[in-house]
Amino acid sequence: MSPLAVLIGLPGVGKSTTGRRLAKIMSVAFLDSDDAVEAATGRTVRELFAHDGEAAFRLAETEAVVAALDRFAGVLALGGGALGSERTCTALRAAHVPVIRLQAELATLGRRIGDARTRPLLAAAPAERLAALAAERGPLYAELATLTVDTDGRSPGQVAATIAARLHERDRAATSAAKK
Repeated sequence: MSPLAVLIGLPGVGKSTTGRRLAKIMSVAFLDSDDAVEAATGRTVRELFAHDGEAAFRLAETEAVVAALDRFAGVLALGGGALGSERTCTALRAAHVPVIRLQAELATLGRRIGDARTRPLLAAAPAERLAALAAERGPLYAELATLTVDTDGRSPGQVAATIAARLHERDRAATSAAKK
């Protein structure tokens, strides 16, 4: 058992909100990797960062994501930095699941995250950190993505509907090719 779709992308791109809507369209469960970390540790992401540091959070995140890739059959949204773990990337590649990269312009992301108080990696200087994260993570997101969907100027419902339609087209094409 593995997820039907995995959403990746920068903070503020809409992975959680879109993921919930996509799961509803697909009639499956939704899981956000941050929520899985919180459930496993009994602490919020913010508390983990503040008391144990980013390295401890990333370890817990890797464990949660690898477990979800093995045992969760729904829509999974990964935290923006989850792909910083080679173990997570290896597990994601091995799962052979659709990986959907959500993307948006930095200005859009900046508006969406606001002052970023609830986002430990962005709290000090949101705009500058987003730009640095985009440069750092963008190539890996592009490498791992099965498909990319732009979220600029679109509601989470529109983005989810686009993803669902593209996944359906992909499944239909695979089924058709298998019959030949």
